[in-house]
Amino acid sequence: MNVIKKELESQIGKQVYLKADRGRKRYIKRKGRLDAVYPSLFVVDLEFEDSPSRKMTFTYSDLLTNTVELLILD
Repeated sequence: MNVIKKELESQIGKQVYLKADRGRKRYIKRKGRLDAVYPSLFVVDLEFEDSPSRKMTFTYSDLLTNTVELLILD
């Protein structure tokens, strides 16, 4: 998990594409920006049509278990 955290720390502020499984066959597929990295979670500022943006938090284990897929856009 430390490897994932260090990789995300170097990508703060970059645009990302996020696909998250929110349970019961509900998925979030959005573009956003990697906002912050903390010891046990990271924050993504997602763009939604109904509001300017919304911050969502995810854990590093979400990435390991493929509950969340994160693609860094350059």
